[in-house]
Amino acid sequence: MMNKIDLAGQVAVVTGGAQGIGHAVVDRLLQSGAAVASWDRQHDANRAAMEELSGTGKTLAVACDLMDWASVGAALKTTEDALGGVDIVVNSAGIAGPIATVEDYDNAAWDLTIGINLTGTYYVNKAVIGGMKTRGYGRIVNIASIAGKEGNPNACAYSASKAGVIGFTKSLGKEVADLDISVNCVTPAAARTPIFDQITQEHIDYMLSKIPRKRFLEVEEAAAMIAWLVSKENSFTTAGVFDLSGGRATY
Repeated sequence: MMNKIDLAGQVAVVTGGAQGIGHAVVDRLLQSGAAVASWDRQHDANRAAMEELSGTGKTLAVACDLMDWASVGAALKTTEDALGGVDIVVNSAGIAGPIATVEDYDNAAWDLTIGINLTGTYYVNKAVIGGMKTRGYGRIVNIASIAGKEGNPNACAYSASKAGVIGFTKSLGKEVADLDISVNCVTPAAARTPIFDQITQEHIDYMLSKIPRKRFLEVEEAAAMIAWLVSKENSFTTAGVFDLSGGRATY
């Protein structure tokens, strides 16, 4: 039985809610009483996923390209018009990028990976933080990765983007530390989600070999930690990095 987190009456945005960790987070937040808007560029899949979960609570599927500032702003307006001011944001959208050495890495793939994983995080945080300041409350969780702490070989763009998410989170968290706004990130080890379709079996085996738990993260385990981080109970910790690496992280 999962712990009860009370998010009744709150409005949440989850990016990348159509699948993977994002989908599990949407489900958990709905079960905790929040109304949830999923922002995703895969609009058909996103709409189907939100319809599937609509029996649990109020959902909204919003088409959004996180690399486009205007699209992010439009997604926020759509959400506020339908649900009200945003109290909670979980940035889950991301891509792995290709597996290649630095000298062989495709420059366009670098730009895309950094754009979605890091610039997209910046845009979403930038869009919502003003409203949170005005209302005097907010909870943000940005999903980084253990690769952002330790660096995975042959995954330079992914590792760099997730390291950037950690640094960005620490910066924004300190900016708003005098308010009831918490900005934290989590650093998951690999979970068996559709992102595995983007990487090689050799790289998947490498990641598993580094996890002392000797298994991959379950998306529900990530959602459980995130649900507490976005709750009112998390009233002191901000600019923090929460480990979800199954023992892999050494700091």
